[in-house]
Formats: sequence, structure tokens, C-alpha cells
Amino acid sequence: MKVLWLFAHPDQRSLSGALMSHGLRTLEAHGHQHRVSDLYAMKWNPVVDAADYDHDPTDRFLVGPTSERAYTEGHLSPDIVSEQEKVTWADTLIIQFPLWWYGMPAILKGWFDRVFVRGFAFGLTDPATGRLRRYGDGRLVGKRAMVITTAGARASTLGPRGVNGDLNDLLFPLQHGTLWYTGISVVPPLLIPAADRTTPTAYETATARLGDRLRTLPTTAPLAFRHQNTGDYDDDLLLHPHLPPAPTGPAAHYASQPPPVHD
Repeated sequence: MKVLWLFAHPDQRSLSGALMSHGLRTLEAHGHQHRVSDLYAMKWNPVVDAADYDHDPTDRFLVGPTSERAYTEGHLSPDIVSEQEKVTWADTLIIQFPLWWYGMPAILKGWFDRVFVRGFAFGLTDPATGRLRRYGDGRLVGKRAMVITTAGARASTLGPRGVNGDLNDLLFPLQHGTLWYTGISVVPPLLIPAADRTTPTAYETATARLGDRLRTLPTTAPLAFRHQNTGDYDDDLLLHPHLPPAPTGPAAHYASQPPPVHD
């Protein structure tokens, strides 16, 4: 594998930092290549700005077409270009972050906002149908991704009946709405629970689980998200009524439900 490891934690001495170091050693031991984007260490700018695209400030700033034009014409900010080159190089993305307020840290959201611009990560149209190629198709098809997240909560509280909601539902905007949208296949996430109460034994368990997931990552079956353009959705992007009744919300967009989260 050629792995881009996206890391979003402000302290490399943290549990998250230790897990990343262990994960990178595991990749190296098994002959995989890796590059790292440590966003806090890089002092990554998460804020979309007209200056990213060499945009004329006297014109309206329409982010989609402006960013696409800058990408096509080679006017993107150098820090964005550098990250896009890493994504192009990689066949696998590891996206690691602490679960803060039921989502990823702002610095990581800003990485996607600035790097996954139209023209680079999305925006293809099927000439035969006129439909946009997204949700399982598109510019980044063929790549895989796995989310690693630490949480203060116990794993059981991030399951279907837990007070925090199911982890895959919390990660739906990232796993389905960002990664799958651009064509990236997403394997089930790795949750490291009770992160602020880690013991030496719990740390050994966490590193063992991480090592197992990295070793099997090339062959792990991805989450079974429905494809937009293979018959499940109509022209209005609504699920066809002939499909078997499914739960509402995120669960409706899986062809088969993901496995439950375990400790």
C-alpha cells in the first residue's frame, strides 16, 4: 500500500500520537510506503479564502467554480497543491482524529474543505447519462480509506442503543458524504474508546487492534454504501420504491448494514 496518514491531534505525546507512531512502524514492517500530514504540526490553515485561488476580490467569490478554475489553470495555493499530490500518490488514506463534539476537529474539516476541490476530488459528469459521477464513482475511485478515532466514551455508548449514537452514523458525513462521494471505498472505522482513561493493558489492546486492522486493510471488505448510478436511486436521487423497505436516515444508504462497534 501507499498510505497517506492524515493526523489531527495537537499533541504527539498523546494516546493518538502513540497510536500513529505504532501504526507507521507496522506499515513499514510490512513493506508499505507512507506519507504523513500532521495538521497541527504543519500549522495547517483550515479556512477557505479567495487567496487560495488567486481570485479577483472585486468579483463574487463562488467557491465551487472558482476553486475548479484555479485547479484547472494551476492557480491553487501551494499548500493545497502539496496535499493534493499526496492524495494522488496514495492508494489508501488513514484519517485519524479524536472525536470532538461528535465530529472531527475543525482543522481536519478544513483540510477537506480546501483540498477536496471541484475538479480534483469531484465534478465528473457521465457523458452518456448526464448524471454526476459521485457516491461510489468519480475522480478518486480505486482508493480506500479507514477512519481511526479515539473517544472518551465507552464503546457501548457509541453503538446502536448507546446514548452517543451509533459511531457509523456520527461518521456518516465523513465516510459517506465526503469519502464515498468522491469514489473512495471506506472500510469500517477503528474506535479506541475510553481514551482519557487508558491503562497499560488497554494501550496494549489498542495497539494490537490497530496492528491487526492495518495488516488486513488491503483485504477488508468496505462498508456497503449504495452506489448512486447503479440503479438504487432515481433521477431525483431518491431510493427507488421497489427496493425493500429500509430504515430511514443514514441506514437507508447501506446495501447491507455495517458490523457493530466493539471494545
